[in-house]
Amino acid sequence: MLLKIQCPSCHTEGSMSLVESTYEGPYRCWKCRALFVLILNDGKITSCEPMSEEDLQKQQELKALQDKMKRQFPGRQ
Repeated sequence: MLLKIQCPSCHTEGSMSLVESTYEGPYRCWKCRALFVLILNDGKITSCEPMSEEDLQKQQELKALQDKMKRQFPGRQ
């Protein structure tokens, strides 16, 4: 699924390729480099809020830790 996204900061159109029709995570504008948290439901953007570099780094660290725990303890949630 190819999703067209208009940047709230500079209004440049970008795109994002997704396997699922739902998504919650970061999006960076290819032109102005602004960061946003996107929430998609059924292929439609339901929320697009600004995000700081620090928030992105924290989110990436948390995801890495969750992935590590899944590998160490398969079957646990």
